[in-house]
Amino acid sequence: MPLTDDINEQIKSAMKAGDKVRLETLRSIRAGILEFEKSGIDRAMTEDDAFKIINSGAKKRKDAIEQFEAAGRTEAADKERQELAIIMEFLPAQMSEEEVRQAVASIVAELGASQPSDFGKVMGMAVKTLKGKADGSLIQSITKQLLSGS
Repeated sequence: MPLTDDINEQIKSAMKAGDKVRLETLRSIRAGILEFEKSGIDRAMTEDDAFKIINSGAKKRKDAIEQFEAAGRTEAADKERQELAIIMEFLPAQMSEEEVRQAVASIVAELGASQPSDFGKVMGMAVKTLKGKADGSLIQSITKQLLSGS
């Protein structure tokens, strides 16, 4: 089932169930999809485009959680966590930190990278390889650790 149809079906279910947080979150995803469709790009939305929209929503929620926690607003942070959990249902399963470490280590070995100056090369390939399977900030921190030798 295409993402748009799946989102619309889940919106109907959330309305019937009276689940306001889920409804609000699904509507924000649908708004991103509609924005893409009306952007003037003369092509159908690909799976990669859908992933970017959903991942953008997840990143916004993660940033909001950090900001709310820093400000001591735990109720708002909890709401953002609930929304993030709903958004994560539409993303592929995320790799564990150890799996990411192994993948980045194999990329470092493959490229023969050994210095911090090789960071850009390794990150480029790692992000492309692990796209959608791991958080970019996790990839970045592991890459820095492996190239600095710590």
